[in-house]
Amino acid sequence: MKNTSLVVLTAIVLAASACSRTETPAPGASPNTSTAPATAPAPAANVGSSYDMLAAESKGFTVGALMSAQPVYVLFDPQCPHCGRLWQASLPLLDKVKFVWIPISFNPTKSVPQGAALLAAANPVETMTAHEQSLLAGTGGMAASADVPDEIKQAIANNTQLLNRLGVDSVPFLLGKHRKTGDIVTFNGAMETAALANLLGVE
Repeated sequence: MKNTSLVVLTAIVLAASACSRTETPAPGASPNTSTAPATAPAPAANVGSSYDMLAAESKGFTVGALMSAQPVYVLFDPQCPHCGRLWQASLPLLDKVKFVWIPISFNPTKSVPQGAALLAAANPVETMTAHEQSLLAGTGGMAASADVPDEIKQAIANNTQLLNRLGVDSVPFLLGKHRKTGDIVTFNGAMETAALANLLGVE
């Protein structure tokens, strides 16, 4: 299996389909007040170790084909509408793909409590779907307690630092393996279900 090959689909669509620290918040979201520390970007070519780093160091919730040996990692901000669109695109693939959704925080006031609630959800598919429907409808997403345990706050901060270490400054950011070739694939932004299936080799 090839662990160092990289298939990158970039970004004529990037500016239009991803959320960054400086992007205007979604309707109903609080202003961007992120204080996540900046770190030196990791070399983009080192995608094999980036995949392993996410596997070892991130904290997310897992949905989909839980027995799959090739998880697909998605870093997302709970206040990012483009992340909501990627979530919706991923739903038809849950019988084929194991996704690990990793919350980060560009907007601590809402993103941290919502990320914490999603991490703790008993039914993450149902909870995330309802949250993203609310966000995309302009109502701000799920209500979540601001009383977040310190360990969960730290986990989300660590996830945000992982995004920085990957040299990525916007979400959603996907890192996975092509089902047929084993090549590592990345994508920064939202996409439709058919394009996502093609990227992951699960058509």
